[in-house]
Amino acid sequence: MDQLKRYLGIVWMLLGPAALFTLTEIAVSEISKDPSLDRMIQWGVFVVVFIPIGFGLVIFGWYAFTGAYTPDGTDPSTE
Repeated sequence: MDQLKRYLGIVWMLLGPAALFTLTEIAVSEISKDPSLDRMIQWGVFVVVFIPIGFGLVIFGWYAFTGAYTPDGTDPSTE
């Protein structure tokens, strides 16, 4: 199970930036289709709100990859 957590940590670390990049590409294409102010504000809010979520996925993945989540709640790097 520990190996699965570590592999999924890599997935989470890659998923954050990939999702942010994809969302930004979609926002640019949607804004270029209809460059009205309400469309720009809508997609701008989507991207700005998702930036901390993407960083959170990277941090969560790093903790999973380094094994910070253990059943007894201790940090294995301090032992």
